[in-house]
Amino acid sequence: MQLLAGSSRSAARRPSAVEAPAVSRISGRPACTAARRASHVQPARVAHASTPATERANGNGSSPTQGSPLGSIDGFVPQAGLTANLLLQCPDQKGVIAAVSQLLYGFGCNIVSSDQFTDSISNQFFQRITFDFSEIVIGPGNTAVLERAIGELASRFRMKWKLAYKNKIKRLAILVSKQDHCLYDLLIRHRSGELRCEIPFIISNHPDLKHIADTFGVPFHHMPIDKSSKDSQEKAIEDLLAKEQIDVLILARYMQIFTTGFCERHWEHTINIHHSFLPAFEGARPYHRAHERGVKIIGATAHFATAELDAGPIIDQAVSRITHRDSVDDMIRKGKDLERLVLARAVRWHLDDRVMVYNNKTVVFED
Repeated sequence: MQLLAGSSRSAARRPSAVEAPAVSRISGRPACTAARRASHVQPARVAHASTPATERANGNGSSPTQGSPLGSIDGFVPQAGLTANLLLQCPDQKGVIAAVSQLLYGFGCNIVSSDQFTDSISNQFFQRITFDFSEIVIGPGNTAVLERAIGELASRFRMKWKLAYKNKIKRLAILVSKQDHCLYDLLIRHRSGELRCEIPFIISNHPDLKHIADTFGVPFHHMPIDKSSKDSQEKAIEDLLAKEQIDVLILARYMQIFTTGFCERHWEHTINIHHSFLPAFEGARPYHRAHERGVKIIGATAHFATAELDAGPIIDQAVSRITHRDSVDDMIRKGKDLERLVLARAVRWHLDDRVMVYNNKTVVFED
């Protein structure tokens, strides 16, 4: 289920002096209204203890850090295009938007765009902020101080958060089997500049699509699999992911089921395209089963690949009308068009930090 997001825009100017950021105690939405109404502020304390490093090192040799628990990138020194995406999730309460806006303002950051959504059923608040930190008062090379301040603010509001610098290009790996349509589409979109990422390699359990990888100049790794080699094949995949410092794993019609352990380690950054409108017709041969059932709509679903087959949080879906005249081959042809579009959108949104997961559902701040 995809939740709809509202949108607002606000801006922060650089303060005249270097000082600890002020955080509002009074709330309201939108942020600009809260800032005007806030009459009592308390300074945010800046922590001096470093945050534990997790996950892989960034390109400059520093390590990303874990905010509670979505994480942030600590120690990374941006050099160009000084903008970042900040994702927030916390119980809905007064003061959140005002506090975050004033914190960024206090550091001299400029909010370029802001989108937020409140789920009234779960009482959860979600926000995505894009901000420019080219004039940050502590200097663009000292973003760790900003991250610690965000961490302290997060503890006040019981907030999960993630900070991603936009000039840190994500590295994406593609897994395929024998179907080529999604692979072609992703590689063409990447070559045209539509997908902002690096693609260091392609993995397949069959050799059939190596010529496509060769055409686009992407290294191709053939890793055959059977029941006796499943564990060793997954180990080889994970070793390659770690070696190449992969951020996102795309299953572009990869027709193998990962073990529970692999899914638990990687589901948050693994996107699968399933050729049906889930939760209908999960598993194998969905077009054939849809034809037997006589459906009037078929679809495609991009979702995170959790241990439960085709049941992970859904990122995007699309459908197409079917009539009694459509054969299975007709449905497959129409379905492939949907698969290309849905997977490309999901990948683009994920690369741009627009997807947030909660309770096996997603909030997607669409572009």
